[in-house]
Amino acid sequence: MLGTMVNTGAVILGGLLGLLLKKGLPEKMADTLMKGLGLCTLFLGISGSLKGENSLILIISMVAGTILGELLDLEGKVNGLGIWVEKRFQRKEGQEKQMSIAQGFVTASLLFCVGAMAIVGSLQSGLQGNHEMLFNKSMLDFVAAIIFASSLGVGVIFSAALLLLYQGSITLLAQWITPFLTDRVIGEMTCVGSVIIIGLALNMLGITKLRVMNYVPAIFIPILLCLFM
Repeated sequence: MLGTMVNTGAVILGGLLGLLLKKGLPEKMADTLMKGLGLCTLFLGISGSLKGENSLILIISMVAGTILGELLDLEGKVNGLGIWVEKRFQRKEGQEKQMSIAQGFVTASLLFCVGAMAIVGSLQSGLQGNHEMLFNKSMLDFVAAIIFASSLGVGVIFSAALLLLYQGSITLLAQWITPFLTDRVIGEMTCVGSVIIIGLALNMLGITKLRVMNYVPAIFIPILLCLFM
C-alpha cells in the first residue's frame, strides 16, 4: 500500500498548493486556464482511446455501463455529496465563474484513476512490492493536482479518497484479480475510460452537459467482455 499512500498524499499536497494559487488568479485568467485544461483533458482522452483494439467492446461497455450508472444515479449521488460538502466548506466566489465541488471531484477522479499506470502500478505494488510506477505516477499527479485545483477548486483534493479506495483495492486484491487484468483488458478499460474523459473535456469547454459520472461503470465492463470476446 506504500505506493498508493504516497500517490494519495501527492494529490492532497498538490491540491492544497493549487488552492493557494487559485486565490490569486483574476477571473479572466481563471476562465482561460479552465478552458486550457479542458483542451489538455481532450487530448488525454483522445490519445488514451486509441489503446482499445475492439470497438464492439467499447460500444457494449458504454451501453451497459450507462444503463447501470443511470439506474444507480451516480451523478445525482455525487452532486448531492458535493452540495453537502459545499455547505461546510463555503467559498467566497464573488463574480468568479467556478465549477462546483462535485465537478472538480469527478474531473480529478477520472484523470487520476483511468489509465494503465493506476492499474499496473497497483498490481506491481501488491504482487512484487515494487512501488516504482506508482511513485512516478505520484509525481505526475502532484503536478496535475496543482494545476487542476487552481482552476477547479477543492473538489480535486476530495478525489484523493477515491484514488486511495481504487488503487488500494487493486493492490490488496492483486493476487486474485491479476489473471483477469491482462494487457488486453487493461487496454480496453483505458479506451473506455478515455472516451468518458473526452466527454468530461467537452463539459469543461462548455460544449456539452453530459452526466459523466453515470458513464463510469462502463470502465469495468471490459473485464467481463474480454472473457467471451
